[in-house]
Amino acid sequence: MRTMIQDSGSRPASPPALRAALLRWYRIHARPLPWRRTNDAYAIWVSEVMLQQTQVLTVIPYYERFLRAFPTCRALARASFDKVAEFWSGLGYYRRARLLHRAARLIVNDFEGHFPETYEAARQLPGVGHYTACAVLSIAYGTPFPVLDGNVARVASRLRGLSGNLHDVKFRKEIEKQLRELLSTRRPGDFNQALMELGQLVCLPRNPRCPSCPLRKCCRASLSGDPERYPAPRPRRLSETYHLAAAVIVCDGKVGLVRGLDDHLLSDLWNFPSRFGLTPHEALENLKGTLISDGSPSPRVIRRLGAIHHRITFRNISAQVYEFPRDAVTRPLRWFSWRRLQTAAISQLARKTAAVAEHRLHA
Repeated sequence: MRTMIQDSGSRPASPPALRAALLRWYRIHARPLPWRRTNDAYAIWVSEVMLQQTQVLTVIPYYERFLRAFPTCRALARASFDKVAEFWSGLGYYRRARLLHRAARLIVNDFEGHFPETYEAARQLPGVGHYTACAVLSIAYGTPFPVLDGNVARVASRLRGLSGNLHDVKFRKEIEKQLRELLSTRRPGDFNQALMELGQLVCLPRNPRCPSCPLRKCCRASLSGDPERYPAPRPRRLSETYHLAAAVIVCDGKVGLVRGLDDHLLSDLWNFPSRFGLTPHEALENLKGTLISDGSPSPRVIRRLGAIHHRITFRNISAQVYEFPRDAVTRPLRWFSWRRLQTAAISQLARKTAAVAEHRLHA
């Protein structure tokens, strides 16, 4: 079944007609995602945090596993961060987990374990910005707040034929104005999710599926014959190559790890001791300097174990992995068995490093 707006001439359809068509389409085509089967603000909040910069299909298994481990805000608040990070490991952008954990403790202390019901209170929580507050409040509590993310902006931009991108203040304000006019005050949660769903499934950045769109007949971008012109491309930061040296230090069958990476990256996760440099040689010398803490002689390298490549945001990381002797390293380390690394709160970079090291050391 296909729902379409009947539009006469070039006059845009009215907001009520747009809302009705969009909500009918959503009722028929909405995916049965796990966070759509609940009105629990905590569960919805967790899903919104996980979905930040992460694809839906990637999030689903993490979301279900996370809620089994921490079914309530109180359960999350009681847990140690190491335990929380274990269930987040592999999802990326780990600062989200740290802020989620901190916010859960504040919710238990200040709001009796319930996600706050006002925008002002929600915005006081660590990691809860304007988008997350509006999304949770509209979906869980039916508060009439529009939400604006990349998918929603693309739909609204094409619908009204608006150029620009979300980094353009004038464009953003115009999109926000359009959303306030279109928002269903009776069903704001469904309306917001419908717009997001339309952007994810139909109004795609490339090759949009205009014939399947319930708003096609009043979409100025579609009627123009070139919907991909809208919105304008987002400015992208050019990729940069980083050289990294990583240390594998073994003692009694265990490997030594430290919190964080270099350059303030991955600060909430365990990693092999590592340092960046402009060249592989400089990275190795920088690493040697950090493995000692009391003026001891620079430790020698036993051998090079291999190389790995990894990407973190705009950073293309070329890493060399080295084995160092335990008795030459004086920096405090946390020791993990090789088996423990499979479930520990370590970064994906550390997992790649461990795979290279384990293959060479146990060959």
